Amino acid sequence: MHVDDAIRSRKSVRRFLPDPVSRDTLAHIIEVAGRAPSGNNIQPWQVHVVAGEALHRLSAAILAAFDSGEEHQPEYTYYPTQWFEPYRERRQRCGYGLYETLGIRREDKARRHEQMRRNFLFFDAPVAMIVTIDRRLETGSYMDAGMLIQSLMTAARGQGLHTCAQAALAWYHRIIREQLGLADSELVLCAIAVGHEDPEAPENHFITEREPVENVATFHGFETD
Repeated sequence: MHVDDAIRSRKSVRRFLPDPVSRDTLAHIIEVAGRAPSGNNIQPWQVHVVAGEALHRLSAAILAAFDSGEEHQPEYTYYPTQWFEPYRERRQRCGYGLYETLGIRREDKARRHEQMRRNFLFFDAPVAMIVTIDRRLETGSYMDAGMLIQSLMTAARGQGLHTCAQAALAWYHRIIREQLGLADSELVLCAIAVGHEDPEAPENHFITEREPVENVATFHGFETD
């Protein structure tokens, strides 16, 4: 698959088929993604690949906490405390678009809650990657880890797989730490669900839009046409 096609066809898949993904395929994806750049090549990331009974146990433990209403918080701030434009409107379009695709009305809190709960089933994916970073590092290493995450998802497309990056799992870092035996130095950034897309699922037909080039790029030093 051409890299352009891999990037353009990447999307957030929210329902996977149960078909397994081999350890060799996953190792290949991580090897390829490991070429992601990092400042001074420090490679500040770790990837914990979870499948089978280990994934079932992890999912069950997180679901128990979610269903109990326990208060959990991530170890880093992902979103602003106060939204502002243009980001507020983009976020709302994404959320409303997904729920509309699923036929979930805005006032249907029960179904919205159930859809949120599916995050912790990893959307039925057979594999989850938990990406961590050494907490002793600084902001630049978060940028490095972001490039690894994109590379993981792109490399997965190269193998005919799909993914969903899941920041929601960072809220349950204590459970993840306990279940996977993470080192104290590891900070949980996100999970990535990995597997084969269910092509019949309506949520997988929801494709978020992107801003045109002229809205996000400014060209300096080029002659005008």
